[in-house]
Amino acid sequence: MNLAVLLTLASRVIQTRSVALHHLTRPNLNNPIEEYTVYISLFFHCLYLVSILPSRRREDVPGQSFLINYDPSETEPLISEHVQTYGGVQVDHTQVEIAEDGSSCLSKLSFYWAQPMLSRGTKGKIDSVLDLHFLPRRLRTCTIDQTFNNTLTECLLSHQRSQGLTDPFWANSEESFSNTEAVPPVGIRDRSTQSFSKNALLKSLYKEYGVAFTLLLIPINRWLALKICDLSQLNMSQKDIRVKMMNEILYGVRVVKFYAWESYFHGKINHLRDEELNSLKIRKYLDAACAYFWATTPVLIAFLTFITYTMLGNQLTAGKVFTSLSLFVMLIAPLNAFPWVVNGVMEAWVSLKRVQKFIYLGNIDYDQYYLTYKSEAPNSEDCLSISEGTFTWNNFTTRDENSDADADVEESEVPRTMKLIDINLNIRKGMFVGVIGKVGSGKSSLLSAILGEMSKSQGHIQVTSSLCNNGFALAPQNPWIQHDTIMANIMFGQPFNLKKYEMVVLACALDVDFKILPFGDKTEVGENGVTLSGGQKARISLARALYQEKDVYLLDDSLSAVDAHVAQHLYKQCIIGILAGKTRILCTHHIKYLQEADMIVVMHEGRIIQSGPPNEVLPSINYSYLGSAPKKNNQESESCLPNTEESAATTTLVDEEHKESGAVKSVVYKAYWSAVGSLLSFSVLLSLFLMQASRNANDWWLSYWVSHSHYPSDTIESSHISHSNLSEISNRWFQPDNNNLPLTNITDGHDNMNFYLGIYGGLAAINSVFAFFRAFLFAYGGLKAAKVIHNDLLKTILKAPINFFDTTPIGRIINRFSSDIFTIDDSLPFQLNLLLANVYSLLGTLVIICYGSPWFCVLLVPLGFLYHFIQQYYRHTSREIKRISSITQSHIYAHFSESLTGLSTIRAFREGFRFQEENLCKLDDNQRAMFAGLTASCWLDFRLQIIGVAMVSGVAIIAVLEHHFQTANAVLVGLALTYALSITKLLNGVVLFFTETEKMMVSVERAYQYIDKVPQEREIGLNMPASSWPQQGCITFRRVHLQYRPGHAYALNDVSFETRAAEKIGIVGRTGSGKSSLFLAIFQMVELKKGEILIDGINVASVDLDILRSRLAIIPQDPFLFSGSIRENLDPCGMCDQDHELWLALERCHLRDVIEKLGGLDAQVLEQGKNFSVGQRQLMCLARALLTKAKILCIDEATASIDHQTDQLIQQTIRTEFANSTVMTIAHRINTIMDSDSILVMDNGQIAEFAPPNTLLKDPESLFYKLVYSDR
Repeated sequence: MNLAVLLTLASRVIQTRSVALHHLTRPNLNNPIEEYTVYISLFFHCLYLVSILPSRRREDVPGQSFLINYDPSETEPLISEHVQTYGGVQVDHTQVEIAEDGSSCLSKLSFYWAQPMLSRGTKGKIDSVLDLHFLPRRLRTCTIDQTFNNTLTECLLSHQRSQGLTDPFWANSEESFSNTEAVPPVGIRDRSTQSFSKNALLKSLYKEYGVAFTLLLIPINRWLALKICDLSQLNMSQKDIRVKMMNEILYGVRVVKFYAWESYFHGKINHLRDEELNSLKIRKYLDAACAYFWATTPVLIAFLTFITYTMLGNQLTAGKVFTSLSLFVMLIAPLNAFPWVVNGVMEAWVSLKRVQKFIYLGNIDYDQYYLTYKSEAPNSEDCLSISEGTFTWNNFTTRDENSDADADVEESEVPRTMKLIDINLNIRKGMFVGVIGKVGSGKSSLLSAILGEMSKSQGHIQVTSSLCNNGFALAPQNPWIQHDTIMANIMFGQPFNLKKYEMVVLACALDVDFKILPFGDKTEVGENGVTLSGGQKARISLARALYQEKDVYLLDDSLSAVDAHVAQHLYKQCIIGILAGKTRILCTHHIKYLQEADMIVVMHEGRIIQSGPPNEVLPSINYSYLGSAPKKNNQESESCLPNTEESAATTTLVDEEHKESGAVKSVVYKAYWSAVGSLLSFSVLLSLFLMQASRNANDWWLSYWVSHSHYPSDTIESSHISHSNLSEISNRWFQPDNNNLPLTNITDGHDNMNFYLGIYGGLAAINSVFAFFRAFLFAYGGLKAAKVIHNDLLKTILKAPINFFDTTPIGRIINRFSSDIFTIDDSLPFQLNLLLANVYSLLGTLVIICYGSPWFCVLLVPLGFLYHFIQQYYRHTSREIKRISSITQSHIYAHFSESLTGLSTIRAFREGFRFQEENLCKLDDNQRAMFAGLTASCWLDFRLQIIGVAMVSGVAIIAVLEHHFQTANAVLVGLALTYALSITKLLNGVVLFFTETEKMMVSVERAYQYIDKVPQEREIGLNMPASSWPQQGCITFRRVHLQYRPGHAYALNDVSFETRAAEKIGIVGRTGSGKSSLFLAIFQMVELKKGEILIDGINVASVDLDILRSRLAIIPQDPFLFSGSIRENLDPCGMCDQDHELWLALERCHLRDVIEKLGGLDAQVLEQGKNFSVGQRQLMCLARALLTKAKILCIDEATASIDHQTDQLIQQTIRTEFANSTVMTIAHRINTIMDSDSILVMDNGQIAEFAPPNTLLKDPESLFYKLVYSDR
């Protein structure tokens, strides 16, 4: 086979050479047809030679196997390796090839290798990224990453060997990297191409008109480009702020809804959006100025050029006029595209600088952070030691769930609440170390310092080499749960070991939960574990730590989120059970679990004030630093988050993102039309029509002027460039027929130059006016649509029910507010503008061509069908690729956002490489879609160029035939030929920009998917209660049935009870019993399936949600703070008239000293309140509740992360401040509800017991009795 190819290739080379030599040695041919035939023959010989050149070696499709056993019973697998399920659709990998794999040079030139993909798109068989070509190996992310790293390493080694002469090596290496089997950069080359094209055309026009033309060119484009670039940078930074704020709202959406803050945050986001649109408005108006110049420059430059030329005493001829018009049209594209090209380059540069700035922040270098023990004998007791260590949160360290403080890289000026000073600690292998202290004392920060999350200012921390390389096992205070199955969360990348897995599950008491969940440990949990209770998340996080084979286990208050008997079980089975012999560091408020510890460390204000064995530390400890000693009845009752009860029907909580199919529906275009406004949209279309009509009238008048002038027809300079040959031939061939022009004399003054110039100038001015209105009306319409769509989308999201956020990843929503909104702001108006301009220009061009050469109409029918077929063939594929690209981009956002949230956990387990690999896979999927989109565009462009050339040739042939039959009009044919030169670009532009506009409209489609289809909470209630409602605070449940989603089990099943005014209710029950669902029902976060809830006799279902929620108060289990000031977090709606009320609330929550140290009420809170400890955040939420002075207060274990002494003070504050209010408390610590008027015990969504605590404690068979005395 190889020999045959070589022989064929050699034969063709010899034959091609023979044909070329034969032609070169022959005398000049007199017959033009014979000469053209020889050239065509030579061209086809060369083309065939290229087509038989050997192609690159084929690459194997990843995962494809080849079978050698032909027995079907033996070879057929039970589960096909080629078929995978993606979004419920089975995809066969054997039907998908690698891009450019095995393609010849001709196939690559014509993009014929992409034909199978477009054929699948036309048949509607592109449903996912698996239906697209695999990326070539050289373009895969891992290959590019490896090549770059190798290049960088070689460069640095060269620098070391060459003693600093690194620049030449760097430049050469980077050039080699850029050119090695890589696709050349697409965007940056446009600038040099535009400049070259512009310079060549200016030179040609200079030859035509000399100084007359060069004096007319003013460098406005450079100023426009620089201004647009500056505004783009500002707009990008404003967009970042808005998206960051939106991300915070989505993470804290429960808090927003509980406190009825939707209107406040709607206004805050709209304020940021208005600032963003203000800069975008200026930029769009500058873009409109560019569009204005783009539309009017040919007319204005032609007008000024011809005036200047004639004023200098020169004569206009048909050849000069039509040659110049052609050159003007060719010039306008590079001249006016220059600002946008420069803007694109500058935007890319800004993005690169932003990425570079982030990269310069630096990484955690564990080899520098830690010192390792020099000698590590097998029997060595050395494990971890800190000597005179001082640790701070600096500018490059980012914090997440395990932190008492945060150091956001963009908010380094915000004061930190914690700094570790003079830390001395020595921990030997196998020790059990307990860390205790008041809230905000630095317990979690100590663990962060050990993990390397803080900056080491002085001292040193010494660990074993195993710890440095393999990391730690971490169970953070705020458990980080991935959007995956429970089993995957526990295994966390480790291989499955059945024996170990079952042992860990039993030790963490998860076996009971697996029986409740419909699919056990295969049940999928929502993003950040939203479908799990607090106790379940804590135990899954602990199970993940236990499943890892680590030397040191860091447990940050892992026992606070579970009830007493579960905590006792975890302590015995995990901490002193499975982990016996391991090094354990436990931060806790529960001193009773530290009696068996080897060492206790007492923290106070970032310092270790005492350490030693329990028998030395506990008797001598100053409890003012810690909190009061525990009482016997300090048991806890595990509460659950609201969505535990809803995990019922299916293992897949979050479905694959819905992707529309087929053409973008007309309703989407109607929606965008409505967003712009019908009157404004019609005005834009009318101005476009009038602009094109005046442009055509202007050119027609110029042809009329030339045809009726008395200038000699053969005055053509010998310096004409090749572009003028066509017009020159037209002038010479058709000039004798000038007297037969079908034009009537408008005036007898044909030689009156002022007359012609006046009409010509008037038409140019009219064209300029219409172009101005068209450009700026379009810019205004695009801005209006962008504002309307964003406002509707924001309103829809803020009014969506809580279930929507439980089943929709945040990354998917953020993608709408970032990528899709950016497309609607910028890309869509730009593409739509170009589309409409090309459509009207094409219509005007066809009118002129058909008027000047009527026989051209014969060609329009077949060419029209051909163009329609090609664009339809391309559109089916391109729009599906755009949809797939948007979905894969959402996956990247979701994965990246989730990874950032759990960053310290990932780094503690040393799983960063695995997450990088996962990110690369998702990035490859996105690049696969992007590459397919670019390929389809190139496929279209090549075919349209070929057909366009055929069209121009057809116009020229018709002109020759008309001349042969003496039916041609010289000037009109010249005008038609001038327009025909641009018809190729216009036809290509119409198809290209129509498909690009349709792809951009996918973003509008995705936005309206949410606007039209996301369910909404009710806004207006039937009942308008008095401003003093509720006055008593009486709550009545009547046969309440609550179901989170259809088909799921009832979270509340026939619940009925009634509270008296100002009654204090304690709520207890096991995980999934429905405790938190009571609060969701009261706040109407989920609509009731049956029954009713009355507050002071009024059905809450009939009250406006904003009024209902604003009249109630809640302290959620998961405290959440927003970025902004302390004042904004406490009272965002400005209900308090004086700061004294805010300070009083902070003082009652024991936060006044902390806030004063930060700088007062205007001190800044970082994103998600990360510069506060979890306990301090809970106290801030309590301060919010105190400010409401509500008659009903719901407390969902608000003091789980607070030390006992502060907890007692807080409980006293609640009893005092809410003495006349109804208080419902879900408690972990039983002692906090022992003085309640009644205890409500929930079990399986029903009320098991409801009576005073003393009554229940007298009955040994009661659930409450068993719960209180379970650990005795």
